Amino acid sequence: MAVLSDFPGIAELRGQDLLSSADLTAGQTGQLLRLASALKRDAIHCSLRGKTLGLIFSKASTRTRVSFSVAMARLGGQTLDLNPQLSQVGRGEPVADTARVLSRYLDVLAIRTFSQRELEDYAHWAAIPVVNALTDLEHPCQALADYLTLAEAFASDNAGALDPLRLQGLTLSYVGDGNNVAHSLMLCGALLGVNVRVGCPVGFEPDGGVLERSRRLAAAHGSSVEVVHEPVAAVRGAHALYTDVWASMGQEGEKTAREQAFAGWCLNEDLVAEADPRAIVLHCLPAYRGLEISPGAMEGTSSRIFDQAENRLHAQQALLVALLGNSD
Repeated sequence: MAVLSDFPGIAELRGQDLLSSADLTAGQTGQLLRLASALKRDAIHCSLRGKTLGLIFSKASTRTRVSFSVAMARLGGQTLDLNPQLSQVGRGEPVADTARVLSRYLDVLAIRTFSQRELEDYAHWAAIPVVNALTDLEHPCQALADYLTLAEAFASDNAGALDPLRLQGLTLSYVGDGNNVAHSLMLCGALLGVNVRVGCPVGFEPDGGVLERSRRLAAAHGSSVEVVHEPVAAVRGAHALYTDVWASMGQEGEKTAREQAFAGWCLNEDLVAEADPRAIVLHCLPAYRGLEISPGAMEGTSSRIFDQAENRLHAQQALLVALLGNSD
């Protein structure tokens, strides 16, 4: 049975925030994946007995809300769902006041909101770790689960133990809108030495600042981050093919225009055939079959989409243990 000291660098994360994938070092990212795998395989016992996680979600959520709640329960802790519409948060109480009060009650806070700045304000005023559970800029918890899924396919031994160094040189191709998920995939992939290729129509590229930051990280870790504007070029030879909805939360009014702009960008069997023969298909869900992904790609033998969804639970267990330590 492994112990927490078998994961170098994890102890350094205790008490820290996770607002961006780039808040982690390459070593910490790899060790979080190893710890998540060990927790998934019951190869380590960790406890957060007596600890409480608070959730403040201003956006709808299925996987993030449930996986955080179950992760905390499996570790022996508890979760309070602080629905903004049922608390003073929804009535305009200043973030500075809310964060300081909640720090007296809770041990960690996961926030899903629109503005990255609001998340950063919570982190500034809170005396407890704050986790980005999705903003319009990033989705770092999703990226950890995504690379855990990639590592299970390409960087694990016969017993299921991961070697994150074996991710180096692999290529993940993201086909779709250059959104928050794409941003965290770029940053996290760069840290792990994974080549990240974003394919999108002109005008839907990732944020320029995030792109530049991820390219600097990639250069430091022997990989690359590139943006292309043709679907086949985006996926050719890739080890993972990833897509997401074309209209994210808050963009519902753009749905029709985006569907027209993304015509020809559906991740389908033809695109899968252009990838490495061992390639896996990923989607962070919810998925709209026939739009950003075909039913055949979603349900085909290359799909790891539901393994990927399960891995949200294990990646977030590892993150909570790292931020809070082991109670036993």
